[in-house]
Amino acid sequence: MKFGEYKKTSSKWITTLGNTYFPDYLPSALDIYRPYITHFFKLVDECSSSIELFREINTLTINNGRIQYLRIFRKYFAPNLPVEMLKKKNKETEIIAAYGSEFRKIELVKELHSKKEDEYDKILSAILYEYKDRGKKGYSLTTTFFKWFKLKFPDFEIKGPESAGTDLQLYDYLPKYKKHKTPTDFIIFDKNKKVLAVGYARYDSDRGGSQEDDRIGGNRDKVTLIRQYNKEQNAKVKVIFLNDGPGLLLGSMWDDYSEIESYGQGIALVTTLKMLDKRLTKEWLLN
Repeated sequence: MKFGEYKKTSSKWITTLGNTYFPDYLPSALDIYRPYITHFFKLVDECSSSIELFREINTLTINNGRIQYLRIFRKYFAPNLPVEMLKKKNKETEIIAAYGSEFRKIELVKELHSKKEDEYDKILSAILYEYKDRGKKGYSLTTTFFKWFKLKFPDFEIKGPESAGTDLQLYDYLPKYKKHKTPTDFIIFDKNKKVLAVGYARYDSDRGGSQEDDRIGGNRDKVTLIRQYNKEQNAKVKVIFLNDGPGLLLGSMWDDYSEIESYGQGIALVTTLKMLDKRLTKEWLLN
């Protein structure tokens, strides 16, 4: 069966990696984040301005909880700035010059927190808890796939970060591949160390709009690059898209992935975890 043919029973083929119900996780959230919140407001009390507080947080290391303090800082002082921007230490002066005037006054934050400290700490702990497992579902997806693959194909080798880690670059593994960055999540080799397939793993809890369009366009480009490589080098490298999660059921995602598989003309395969035994076969990898 082609990927598109599974659409009639699509929900049957989706793996749901569980979330915790609210408010069941509040005790755990408070245990994890209240110490950070308490120390954050100790720093607030010691600083005379929000800019001084920001600089003080930046003296901390990741192991000292710097990212957690920046998340709290963002909620109270700079909600328009993404954490990804705030957490770049070398951008501190630039951030202050561009956005420091928008930081909330520290006196106001001190007053707000002192009035409803316990209530706000509970709310903030719950918000921070939502960040805790971001990305981990993707790691769980990849880890599960690696375990399945090693049991299913003991004669083949699979390489790549099973959880967090740096993506592989195709030019390091494909002979005469053009020297431009093409990251991939995993690469499959035969017993002679020849590349059989490159792969991309994504877990979507949700999906929509421009995110959906960008993902599909990017995946089509990956197939195009491998098709060009195969033609130029007389190779037969395949592309595997391991996608899972409820987001795959939204919008046109299923149809779009089906189209990508067709566009691959035999070298592209889209699969969820539950489809692996049926779809990812030795015959397809070697054909």
